[in-house]
Formats: sequence, structure tokens, C-alpha cells
Amino acid sequence: MTPPHTPPPARIPPTAETSAAVMTAAGFPKMPARALMALLASEEGALTATELGEALGASPAAVSGAVRYLQQVGFIHRVSQPGSRRDRYELPEDAWYVASMRQNPVYEKLAGLSTAMASELPEGSSARSRVEDMAHFYRFLVERMPRLMDEWEAERAAASG
Repeated sequence: MTPPHTPPPARIPPTAETSAAVMTAAGFPKMPARALMALLASEEGALTATELGEALGASPAAVSGAVRYLQQVGFIHRVSQPGSRRDRYELPEDAWYVASMRQNPVYEKLAGLSTAMASELPEGSSARSRVEDMAHFYRFLVERMPRLMDEWEAERAAASG
């Protein structure tokens, strides 16, 4: 008796490709954006590297780089499959929250660097004003992000509740 054949994952929908293109235009790397959209569009929110490659029509090397990037920024995590040497890449339940909160140290660093840069520019100059505005913006994000995430969690709970 032959084992049942599991069909390969479908290619990602055109809207997922379009979403990945929008993310790429906004500065997100192309292959990680496509891999993220493939995971979002998958039924379980999880795929093996082979399944990702099939869904994206991408090489193993491209998939490897994409999942490595997505793991580093906190959008996915790798899960071992018992009895198999293959790992699955999964979206955490709170992927957007985790990834957004991870940016806080970057915002803090940019605020500090902007303040330092401003102090090196001539008092009253347009350049100093722009850089001080940048520092103010990043400090605003650092201050507001935790409250915004709390609001999101409340909104999410109310919507599912």
C-alpha cells in the first residue's frame, strides 16, 4: 500500500505577492516579504523550508536567507518536528506585536544619536532643526509604543471576544 500523497502547497495568492511587493517598496527585503506572506496565507501559519520553496518557486538558498531574516526580526520561529529532520517555520500568535516591540531599542538609539548629531550642528540652523525633529519623533515612538501595544491588545481581545 502506498502512502497517501500530500499535494504541494499552492503558490501564494496574487494579493499576497502584491502585499509582499508593497512591503518591499517600503524597505522590507523582497524574499523575506514573500516568505512572510506565504506563511500568512498558509492554512496552519507554518511551512517547512521545502514547502516555502515550492510555494514561492524559490531556491533553497533564497528560502534559507528569508527564514533567517524573519527569525532575526521576530516574525517567525523554527519548530522541530518530532520524528523528522525537517523543521517548520511558524508565525507566533503575536507576530506583529513582537516585531513592533523589538524596534524600541532601535528607536531609542536613533533618538540618542539624533540628539548627539544636533549638538554638533550650528545653533538655529535648518539642519539642526531637522535633526532635533527626528530625535523628538523617535522619543515620541519610544514613549507611545507600549501604550499603543496595550491598546492593540485590548482591541484584539474585544474583536475576538
